[in-house]
Amino acid sequence: MISNNYFNDNDDLIDHFDSLTPWNAVIDQYEQGFEDFAEFQKSGKEELTFAPGNYEDAIEFYRSTLEAGGDIAGNDISQIAKQMDEEGLKYKDGQVGFPKPMLDVVEKIKSAGLLPYGIHRHYGGLGLPSVVQSMLSECVSRGDGSLAITLGCMNLAETVERFGTDEMIHEYVPKMASGELCGAMALTEPNYGSDLPNLQTKAVKGEDGVWRITGTKRFITHACGFGNAPSIILTLARTGTTTSGARGLSFFLVHSKDVFVASIEKKMGLHCSPTCEVVFENSPGILIGEEGKGLVKYSMAMMNQARLNIAAQAMGIATAAYFEGKKYAEERVQFGKTISNITAVKKMLERMEREVAAMRCILYEASFAVDQYRWKEERGKMKGLSEKDIKKDETFKKWEKLASLFTPLSKYYITEMANVVAYDALQIHGGSGYTEDYDVARLYRDVRITNIYEGTTQLQTVACIGGIVSGMTETGIYREYLKSEMSGFVSSSELNELFKQFETVVAEYAEIDSTPLREELAFEVVESAARFHNSLLLERSIGRSKVERRNHRKTLTESYILDSAAILASNLTKIRGKKKTPVTA
Repeated sequence: MISNNYFNDNDDLIDHFDSLTPWNAVIDQYEQGFEDFAEFQKSGKEELTFAPGNYEDAIEFYRSTLEAGGDIAGNDISQIAKQMDEEGLKYKDGQVGFPKPMLDVVEKIKSAGLLPYGIHRHYGGLGLPSVVQSMLSECVSRGDGSLAITLGCMNLAETVERFGTDEMIHEYVPKMASGELCGAMALTEPNYGSDLPNLQTKAVKGEDGVWRITGTKRFITHACGFGNAPSIILTLARTGTTTSGARGLSFFLVHSKDVFVASIEKKMGLHCSPTCEVVFENSPGILIGEEGKGLVKYSMAMMNQARLNIAAQAMGIATAAYFEGKKYAEERVQFGKTISNITAVKKMLERMEREVAAMRCILYEASFAVDQYRWKEERGKMKGLSEKDIKKDETFKKWEKLASLFTPLSKYYITEMANVVAYDALQIHGGSGYTEDYDVARLYRDVRITNIYEGTTQLQTVACIGGIVSGMTETGIYREYLKSEMSGFVSSSELNELFKQFETVVAEYAEIDSTPLREELAFEVVESAARFHNSLLLERSIGRSKVERRNHRKTLTESYILDSAAILASNLTKIRGKKKTPVTA
């Protein structure tokens, strides 16, 4: 793997940090008038020591955090990724052993103060907005996808922070921030993967008031904990009848010492990410939130953040694949010249670059949308405001809805295209790429899971389609967002034409009254939305970009819009053709 600072060596990422991200809007929402700084001035609370008191201090804190994370990602994590992958995990009698280099580098991250990046500073975390978290996750994932998952699980405190009692928050979240506890999400069961409303793991409340859980969960990442840190397992279990569906499910916190890890999966990739089968046998659990809202409220909120995390992971792996492919192409000589100068290879590298640029745009826009509502909710809760009062705010409602669309849209698009980028990177390496001598083979294996776990692409399509169709009505929130963004710059005739194509795709789809046909053609609409969405974000970025990068960004954007126009034309042809053909059972 290339050894470098994975933040500083990435011109496009630096452009997003320096020029493209509207930091004042992010900081306004996260800091809420720099309340933490004011509180520190009064109380001197240690956990608020690094709370910024102005925009400049906040941005400098984010930059220094990313530079430190980028340094460890590129000069430490990336250099042991191959060794970790080859050594893998060891399982014996319910215990999972990790490679020593992996344990050591996590200790280094902990010592650098970077471990609790996703935890609020009030509970011992760094206090980073979602955009910065995504940037950091991208850098770490470029170093190694498995280790990025480990860090994500050690930051899996969001659900407890958002929905736990004060007692639960203060008991568990600071311990996660310090690395004493890891986290895990236990949703999937052997016979129920995405079909969560029908899962069978059962929770029964005893006469002593303690809930006890019985059942088996599968594909549970880090249910075994990490090193000496046990896990708190956020578990979905049935408290209603077997036929009560989603409304009969509740959410629990279960300690890993009270379950048995029956096995870990042998996977094609992510060899240092433990994917566990977990047996619950009258395991004590602590109810999170209200009974019966485990899936519809708490699990869905947790999964939305997890999907954004996986998008960032795929973003990092795709970035690694692009840079590794580019490096190889610029060094490999064939026919008297480097293969980067062979037209067919040059074409592949250019497509990889513009796709990575588009992926980064949609990831950070989704993260920005989260920042525009989530912190108002969390700050409101700290102040004792009710959820009902917080959600009365029109701006809050707008960005919550947009984030609910942008999250699955970005998860689908980034993970699918990350697979394409890794495929092309391996192709550029030729036969050498098919061996384990080059890192691209591991990247190709690791990225394959990203469009499967935390909801397959097909499930993301289901999550997106309603928001796109309703959002593109005359008064729809997505249309309002798109028109507002396009009014902020002089859009090209090509982008305007692409918008008309997108409108037509949605309008033609909306006319379909056959449910089977709507389900069959939903992906074409979602793909069209993603291509237009990214085209807009890329073109918007040209004028905001650093002057020296504008021509290059303009070239990338023009090629991306041309690709998008062809894809939307194809999708429109499919929709019209299918509408003419009766659907048969």
